[in-house]
Amino acid sequence: MAVNDRLLGIVAFVQAAEAGSFAVSAERLGVTRSAIGKRIARLEQQLGARLFNRSTRRQSLTDDGQAYYERCVKALAELDAAEAALDSGRREPSGRLRVSASVQFGRRCVAPVMLELAQRHPRLDIDLSFSDRVVDLVEDGYDLAIRIGRLPDSSTLAARQLTEERLGICASPDYLARCGRPRNVDEFEGHQAVVYGRNGHTVPWRLRDDDGEVREPRVQARLRFDDLEAIADAAVAGAGLALLPCWMLSRYVRNGELQMVMYADRVIGSRINAVWPHTHYLPLRTRAAIDLLVERIPQLVAWDPANPAVVCG
Repeated sequence: MAVNDRLLGIVAFVQAAEAGSFAVSAERLGVTRSAIGKRIARLEQQLGARLFNRSTRRQSLTDDGQAYYERCVKALAELDAAEAALDSGRREPSGRLRVSASVQFGRRCVAPVMLELAQRHPRLDIDLSFSDRVVDLVEDGYDLAIRIGRLPDSSTLAARQLTEERLGICASPDYLARCGRPRNVDEFEGHQAVVYGRNGHTVPWRLRDDDGEVREPRVQARLRFDDLEAIADAAVAGAGLALLPCWMLSRYVRNGELQMVMYADRVIGSRINAVWPHTHYLPLRTRAAIDLLVERIPQLVAWDPANPAVVCG
């Protein structure tokens, strides 16, 4: 096997091992699934060892494959480092970057960052997909996802926290005039609320009381939506209290359509994370996207307790 063919086989092997799928690795490398299969088959023939246990949907490594994989990723990392040392300051992110984000947060805060990334790097193509469904990055072929909330333990994914999402509780002036303004956690009892729910699960409200204890207020959640804009619209219509992210609340507060009832310093928020398939050598385009998200997202979701209407620019 020629040296170049062997290197192509090793790259295909490492990508397939990390993706758990020949089809996904083929999409990442921009070749056909059969090309990946042929490269790995030639590599196995040259090594005289079977590297994968093959099934119809996923491929798992054999013991020989696992041992070979661990050495290959170190070798590829060394090659990557050597290229970076020689080409420092001249390398440019290129190729296609596939990114997934939730609908409202993606449109409001992720899209501007991806636009800036594309403007910085003309050789980079970006596919940004908006969905509130939690996509399988490996199976669906995504390079990066922005996720809000607790992440499940995973050996196939890596993550970096971007910032903390600030939340606030609000209501329309009409609702507060009719039903009163709760001043502490106990006074939430009996109030109508519009809550976020998905797949039969309602996201709880978690507030700090005057003693710093975290509690869940007792509200009457007669309306449950799986869309933040719908929750905001219902709150504006006077349907009850609503828990919304501050980056979304700002325009409603500025317009006088909603008033803050409890501020972000009393409401327990969620982490915003960048998540990507675990790999021992991260493509430059993915690294560039993560670095810019780390820089920009905290600015876009910043909350000023002295001026709660000034959020997200």
